[in-house]
Amino acid sequence: MKIAVLGGLGLQGRAAIADLVASADVEEVVCVDTAPNGAARLGGLTDLARVHFVVPEGAIAPVLANVLAGVDAAIDLLPQPLMREAVQAAIATRTPLVTTNYGKTIADLAPAAEAAGVSIMTECGLDPGIDLVLYARAARQFDAITAIDSYCGGIPEPKAMAKPLCYKVSWNFDMVLMSQNRDSVLVENGKRVDVPAGQQHENRFIHQIEIAGLGRLEAFPNGDAPHYACMLAAAKGLQRSGRYSLRWPGWSAFWAPLKELGFLSEDKVSGVGASPREFLGRLLGPQLQYGADEKDLCVMRNVFTGTQDGRRKTVTSDLVIERDLASGLFGMSLGVGYPASIVAQMLARGEITEPGLLNPLLHVPDGRFLDELARRGLRVSETIDWD
Repeated sequence: MKIAVLGGLGLQGRAAIADLVASADVEEVVCVDTAPNGAARLGGLTDLARVHFVVPEGAIAPVLANVLAGVDAAIDLLPQPLMREAVQAAIATRTPLVTTNYGKTIADLAPAAEAAGVSIMTECGLDPGIDLVLYARAARQFDAITAIDSYCGGIPEPKAMAKPLCYKVSWNFDMVLMSQNRDSVLVENGKRVDVPAGQQHENRFIHQIEIAGLGRLEAFPNGDAPHYACMLAAAKGLQRSGRYSLRWPGWSAFWAPLKELGFLSEDKVSGVGASPREFLGRLLGPQLQYGADEKDLCVMRNVFTGTQDGRRKTVTSDLVIERDLASGLFGMSLGVGYPASIVAQMLARGEITEPGLLNPLLHVPDGRFLDELARRGLRVSETIDWD
């Protein structure tokens, strides 16, 4: 099979390409990126004999249709503003495509994808992505689900922590800051609770969880919990749910006053030419880089509570991904790139064929997917407790 990786020279793209090249069924990988030094960027990471580089002259969007017309499936890892162009090119060429971005931003393209008979798998990375497959797996283990608590975050290993943030950058730091300007939705006592971005770091929304081998991590809301829970038939009587980001303790205490003072505002400052958020990204990003011998950790936990056969039950799934120092690939990159690669190959083989805008929770076969993750060293542990 032949698979294209759009934005293949970014952090996640490099992980996806390395995985595709290591996959026996993949005969050729097409790397599409505006950077001209693709071979140098991937040199030492993987065998480049099966990698073909496409370097657009200028904007990337005009070449997408030509590239996609010649492949069996594609992975969209382009900047989020280019997602629509990638999906439209996939629809026009009837090429199955995986994107790691949120599907709601292109919901209007669903009819066109269905009419074209093409599968567009959205939200297929780490979070959202792996967690959504775990939602589907857990749902089959309950008659009714009453609570879902979903946690995920990228943090430095303890020896790599640097005060005062105890954080380093394993993906785009500007996107990290943008995520703190995103409203969240919780479910409490069976009712929807909206959490405006400005209140995200307030104490009443923050709690801590214990992770074996790491200790206590801070959780704060950062997602639309009922959006995913409503996809589960077993969760119709949901009483509590939240999607939370994880950091080392102290993250919210640092950001809450800065947010209140406008340091995360997206409004341009007169005479400066940049917003406070953009300024912070440029100021802090270079100071928060990992050393070559330092690991990032991606920590994911999903806790499902409900009933089965009249008994109360809790299913907890845990996953920790750490940086591969040999290749230099971050845990965050592996957590995004591997799922995208696995599902792109499923699409290319015809293992997933439903047309339209798809979601991992509903359309990725969880057993096969989790087996493929485990084969790559990303193993989800599951514990079951009965009351």
